[in-house]
Amino acid sequence: MKKIAAFALIIFIAFACDRQVYFEPPILTLIDSLDYEQTPYVLEIPEALPPQPPLGIELTVEGVELGKRLFYDPILSADGTQSCASCHNQSLAFTDNGLQYSVGIDGISGTKNSMALFNLAYYDKFFWNGRSPSLPHQALLPVTDPVEMHNTWANAIEKIKADQTYTDMFFKAYDFAVIDSSLVADAITQFELTLLSGNSKFDKFMKVETQLTPQEFLGFEIFNREPRQTSFDKPGGDCFHCHGQPLFTNLDFMNNGLDANLKLGLEEVTGDPFDKGKFKVPSLRNIEKTAPYMHDGRFKTLEEVVEHYNSGVKITSTLAPIMLKADINGNPTGIANGLFLTENEKAALVAFLKTLTDDDFLTNSKFAPPIN
Repeated sequence: MKKIAAFALIIFIAFACDRQVYFEPPILTLIDSLDYEQTPYVLEIPEALPPQPPLGIELTVEGVELGKRLFYDPILSADGTQSCASCHNQSLAFTDNGLQYSVGIDGISGTKNSMALFNLAYYDKFFWNGRSPSLPHQALLPVTDPVEMHNTWANAIEKIKADQTYTDMFFKAYDFAVIDSSLVADAITQFELTLLSGNSKFDKFMKVETQLTPQEFLGFEIFNREPRQTSFDKPGGDCFHCHGQPLFTNLDFMNNGLDANLKLGLEEVTGDPFDKGKFKVPSLRNIEKTAPYMHDGRFKTLEEVVEHYNSGVKITSTLAPIMLKADINGNPTGIANGLFLTENEKAALVAFLKTLTDDDFLTNSKFAPPIN
């Protein structure tokens, strides 16, 4: 329970984004008569997932409910037509409806593919180039981005304050009447932290609750083997080094050999030339539903993704070292040398990747739009 005494407080909040620094100095007038008791929100961590790191944020039932409403409400955009959910569809693991690039309220396309949203507590950097150091910071940027919601926080907050439902919900979630961008970001973050996915067919297989087909099991073996070196070796895709269990990502930023002429990637944030061409390694959970693939959505199908690793890796100065392995004689043995998978083996690998789809997550009513 939180009790608030009457006083005025000026808080200056600065958030840096990739285009500008946004300053918001709201005058917070707190009310002494409020006395709400928030209900702790108990996360149900799927058995397949590891223990979460400290969240750094208190989850409450009231805060999550408010964040969910804000996530689905176009009120945050300048013209009231676009919400967070517009580019993050639950049935597609919260990606953007098969689009290569998301389109903002002015009809302008972005330059990156919309990322999936789940199991977010395990990450410490967000966006493809890692430009956001936290989930609350990430939640702020689309609102003021001229390519996305193209709004100001002052305008967004005024619209929220004019809505009685929102003022009531903020009272209940935060104990006081003041609404500002930091509280909006906190609420959206609370909702996003509930988006947990870990009940796929593969997870059930690991708990001996179901079986993989022979094709899927072959794909599982290929996923977890080193690349073959001779025609006598069993096939291997060497996927597990960067996309290992249980998160199916190493949470890192890597150059996976997409381009001979490197794009900036992580270098935009760090300024380090060695980070050129490095992008966030996404989780392969629900990968069947998140097409198109890669940071720029260049691959439309999983078959194209597999073929990239099978035969299309470009060797450059910042290519992930794991892809450049060599034997004691200096002969290349990594993915960059090619995987030499047959058509049946590639199909098996795709079949395995599809076992990572978590239908319960994609249809869970807790994550669906609010009813009213």
